[in-house]
Amino acid sequence: MQGSGTVNSFYIYKINFDLKITLAFCICFFTIASCRLKGHHNNGIDSSFVVKAPPVMPDSGWITLFDGSSLNGWHTYGKKEAGKAWNIDSGSIHLQPGAKNGYQTSGGGDLTSNDEFGNFDLKLEWKIAKKANSGIMIFVQEDTVKYKETWYTGPEMQVCDPDSNEDAHSFKHEAGDIYDLIASKRMSANPALQWNQVEIISYQGRLDLYLNNVHIISTGIWDDAWRKLIADSKFKDMPGFGSFHSGHFALQDHGEEVWYRNIRVHKI
Repeated sequence: MQGSGTVNSFYIYKINFDLKITLAFCICFFTIASCRLKGHHNNGIDSSFVVKAPPVMPDSGWITLFDGSSLNGWHTYGKKEAGKAWNIDSGSIHLQPGAKNGYQTSGGGDLTSNDEFGNFDLKLEWKIAKKANSGIMIFVQEDTVKYKETWYTGPEMQVCDPDSNEDAHSFKHEAGDIYDLIASKRMSANPALQWNQVEIISYQGRLDLYLNNVHIISTGIWDDAWRKLIADSKFKDMPGFGSFHSGHFALQDHGEEVWYRNIRVHKI
């Protein structure tokens, strides 16, 4: 019987040992997972930002920002009306480039919404000519004494020909990127002269970008990690850039042909 007791003691010891190994593995697994989750946002930059799921907007409550037949609700940045280079083409807003005024089109300038928005869900479509460049800006502050350009204050979702634009294959300058700040998780833009669907959601300090129904960027904004991204970018010497919690939308005139349509927003 002594031999049987020895065997039982062995099995009890083995069970206890296996339980300790399993417990240690679980602790390690959850510790690693926690660390990875903490650094997941902002291109791996650690942040205290608390993840919140983007709200799902109901079918009602959407505000149409472009009626398909006029530029009502829009004006050129720093002016009362839209420049003549912006026109209506088959139910879309069309920038028809001509003589240049600097890098922009004479009679163009960045098309700016009359209204301002804070927490919002913005949807629109764009298409662009070959080798062309444009952008969708948010939180733009319209004070031309302090800020010469829309992009002095407003972060930009890059719009460009994904194949042959001069910026097309530059890091953080590709279609869908938050220009010079955050690169998209994947390239999902259609070729030049094909329509692309955009959704930009700003909600309680979080920014989510979708391009052709692909969730390409999710980041905290206005926190230390966001400020570090700005400090490492071309915008570092622009006071106030990326710090405003509400502002105008703007469609960039980069001197090249671009179209926008189906522009609507839902205030959150």
